[in-house]
Amino acid sequence: MRFFIALGLWLLPQILLSQDWEDRRLFEGATPQQTLRIISSTDTSLFAPIIENFLAKNPELEVDYFVAGTADIDRIFRADPSAFDLVVSSAMDLQFKTANDGLALQLNDVVHPSWAQWRQSLFAFTSEPAAIVVNRDAFSGHALPKTRQDLIEAIRARPEVFQGRIGTYDVRQSGVGYLFATQDARASETYWRLMEVMGALDLRLYCCSGEMIDDLADGTIAIAYNVLGSYASARIESQSKIEIILPSDFPTTMMRTAFVSVDAPHPKRAAAFVKHLIMQRSKEDENAVLLPPLEILANGADHATIALEPALMTFLDTLKRRGFIAEWEDAVIQR
Repeated sequence: MRFFIALGLWLLPQILLSQDWEDRRLFEGATPQQTLRIISSTDTSLFAPIIENFLAKNPELEVDYFVAGTADIDRIFRADPSAFDLVVSSAMDLQFKTANDGLALQLNDVVHPSWAQWRQSLFAFTSEPAAIVVNRDAFSGHALPKTRQDLIEAIRARPEVFQGRIGTYDVRQSGVGYLFATQDARASETYWRLMEVMGALDLRLYCCSGEMIDDLADGTIAIAYNVLGSYASARIESQSKIEIILPSDFPTTMMRTAFVSVDAPHPKRAAAFVKHLIMQRSKEDENAVLLPPLEILANGADHATIALEPALMTFLDTLKRRGFIAEWEDAVIQR
């Protein structure tokens, strides 16, 4: 038995090193004695202040922070739940299913609103809208779209300006992209008309918001659809070049969630980090945190916020997902 435990401890670093991570960074406390491993879809630059604030209060720890796409996170974590202490992702549906499958540890001492958690095992800690972000130069002298229908009309009016210069998530690879797309499709048929219009102009497909914002800022693309608003807001150096539009027809807001692995190597420390996430926008830390807070709503989540409930898993059904992807490909990939 000792041999297998030792083998597992030896293999874990090799497995983690073998992954092609988008980013990886080790944050050290003043006197580190234990390592928390966090796998997350949030860019390191946005999450770093939260980790640094936590380590300032827990100097005996260090945090090994791994960044991957939302769909990759789900796959990697399910392959070995003991490899990580915490999982943080913007793909609410995949997170919900993982927790519902019993892979998230129940934390009975975490106080959180019922609408922002699921069975004391999955906890929301930010509210972030899906935004239309545009390069201002492409709309110079023209009205900015306020709705998806406005966007359709703007693209149709000047197709030569937007040919090959519109970006959105590749929903076949991006978990949060798939979440936003299915929510949009449920809300209105306008979504499918928009996909067809954009698809006819050689739509560019992306894995993540960060890459879309980069291409938007340098003019490679003129429009990024369904980008996480927090990523665009954080690009202070690009604020003179980009405009963030929250569509008024049917706004979509997701809640970024976190859970402790049921097989976490350090469950108590991980639970302490979850509590820290929930309290991240306390008065003393608010200037250091780049991610938006969880909106506290009088009557729970409003109509614009995707609810943390079993309905999230509807489009994760194999047949429904296959059908949705097929319809999306017909609209977007026009040959």
